[in-house]
Amino acid sequence: MAIFVNENTKVIVQGLTGGQGKYHGLRNKAYGTQIVAGVTPGKGGSDVEGIPVFDTVADAVAATGATASFIAVPPKAASAAILEAAEAGIGFIVCITEGIPAQDEARVYNTLVRNHPNTRLLGPNCPGIISPGKCNIGITAGEIAQEPTASGPNVGIVSRSGTLTYQALYELKQRGIGVSTCVGIGGDPVPGTNFIDCLKEFQADPETHAIIMIGEIGGSAEEEAAEFIKANVTKPMSAYIAGVTAPEGKKMGHAGAITSGGKGTAKGKMEALAAAGVKVGLNPTEAGDLMAEIVAGL
Repeated sequence: MAIFVNENTKVIVQGLTGGQGKYHGLRNKAYGTQIVAGVTPGKGGSDVEGIPVFDTVADAVAATGATASFIAVPPKAASAAILEAAEAGIGFIVCITEGIPAQDEARVYNTLVRNHPNTRLLGPNCPGIISPGKCNIGITAGEIAQEPTASGPNVGIVSRSGTLTYQALYELKQRGIGVSTCVGIGGDPVPGTNFIDCLKEFQADPETHAIIMIGEIGGSAEEEAAEFIKANVTKPMSAYIAGVTAPEGKKMGHAGAITSGGKGTAKGKMEALAAAGVKVGLNPTEAGDLMAEIVAGL
């Protein structure tokens, strides 16, 4: 099994005719993902290397039965694209777009919760999701992901940082450890999918035997995840929190990566996770080493 996406997931790419949408959409297709259509208003009836393009998401869904969407459009069009996909019945939306204003993210998130409770948004400003050997939606390089084995043990990955998502994948591949699913939730202040959403799924997934969580400074998501882990997660975990040396009051990389008033610090997050029984590494490689130790004992 895997979480959120698998070999049966049918994906459309909103923005397939654009530079980034075409590049990453075709890479996803080459990986084996079922990319069944593209959507670009005004370009319906054309195609991108054999992938049909439709004017609307509704038209694409009606023609292909797509259940997931990969959104690769500019910030000013992203909010409308997300809501269009939800209104067309898409159940899983991956939006890689960065630079969407936080107020727009909040409006879209609350609209989805209120009007489209069966639609899950991953992102925005995230690398996407990969269930190795089954489905890759977004900008993650498939070659750095180790496919899971039937006997396991296999590891689930959830990360706020895009770059550290890739490093976590590669740390495990270097050690020959299979990955069930790797989810990059993004580092914006209002993510559509959070740590707890992913931890719930990994805990329930029989193919996932252990979990790596990559967090960073800013906000309280990691502390909230620690409380959830303490009460609900029985699978062994390792973690890493980025931003140990970040100065207070200065935004570091992601829009949500800022500490203020003594809150949102790496130290506080690391302590909360350790108290929940998570093995916390001081750098990404150490988190990989800790997971290798965990896997060796399973």
